[in-house]
Amino acid sequence: MTLKASTRCVNTPPAVDPHRAVAPPIYQTATFRQSSAVEFGEYDYTRSGNPTRTVLEQQLADLEGGTSAAAFTSGMAAITALTRLLNAGDEIIASNDLYGGTVRLFEKVLSRQAITVRYVDTKDLEIVKDSLSIRTKLIICETPSNPLLKITDIRRLAEIASASGVLLAVDNSMLSPIFQRPLALGADVVIHSATKFLCGHSDVTAGALVTNDPELYEKIAFQQNAEGAALSPFESWLLFRGLKTLALRVERQNETAGKIAQFLKSRPEITEVYYPGLHDHPGHALHRSQAQGDGAVLTFTSGDPELSRTIVEATRLLSIAVSFGSVGSTISLPCRMSHASIPAHLQQLAPPSDLVRVSVGIEDSDDLIEDLTNALDFAIARF
Repeated sequence: MTLKASTRCVNTPPAVDPHRAVAPPIYQTATFRQSSAVEFGEYDYTRSGNPTRTVLEQQLADLEGGTSAAAFTSGMAAITALTRLLNAGDEIIASNDLYGGTVRLFEKVLSRQAITVRYVDTKDLEIVKDSLSIRTKLIICETPSNPLLKITDIRRLAEIASASGVLLAVDNSMLSPIFQRPLALGADVVIHSATKFLCGHSDVTAGALVTNDPELYEKIAFQQNAEGAALSPFESWLLFRGLKTLALRVERQNETAGKIAQFLKSRPEITEVYYPGLHDHPGHALHRSQAQGDGAVLTFTSGDPELSRTIVEATRLLSIAVSFGSVGSTISLPCRMSHASIPAHLQQLAPPSDLVRVSVGIEDSDDLIEDLTNALDFAIARF
């Protein structure tokens, strides 16, 4: 029987538990007793493997349509493990609209390892082709991207990468496997900041890499163990619990985000709204061809950085906070918050100074729109 995504969220893999607990137990232990001094059992040390994390990783792989997953202490730890597969002299092609922390990793850390990064507009496939070289070993893209919600054609990018012998990694944090499954579209590995929608409650920092390539997984798992970046048992349990309600949460958030995007489009003081669910979004048709939902993150500009700041600070239901994907709505200025770490010499990658990012939660849509209405009216009255 082929199960729908919402069913798979709660139809979890069997736990490694002799008592067959419905809710998998937390194996909060650093080490495991062995039957002899010369042979290891399935588990020996939690950094290398833990039953709680195993169940989580099996669930993550299943939801993304992969065969294997590795859970990390953060999304950045996951990306770092992926880049460890490269050698000095190799090159990465990356989207030119990326999370600021990813750019910081590339520029401040990978540069010391003689790995170069070329930032290109991955929605322009001809530019991607022209950027490939014999040194290129990895392409990383976000779609929708953060924070400008650009859409990249995963299928065609996968074809280009495969023909060149290059790995394609797609960051799926913005949509989750409920709305998009990059592996089915040809990607080699899916990246998640599991802190976001997968967890959904702003109480876990976690990351994940998912693949259906056994050889690639072995390399990733080796890095996870060798560098000690595996997710702890308690955080694994919390994230596993969050996955049970993933479909319910993101479906509600997706519906509300569409209403808020339409509302913002109707306000004359808003100069631009970025949301792939809008019909006039330049990537709308492509997005709908590879995703089943539009997500809960949208951004907009006001034409004035101070006006945008006033709008953000005037909201009451939307918390001013970095990150996205939680049950509670948040609002932020990416250029001053989540993307402030972009180095000065790459300011062309920084988001507009008047860009506002909204992560829609599960609150009533009318309440959120009323809060935004009041914030906009207050801000305009001051200007």
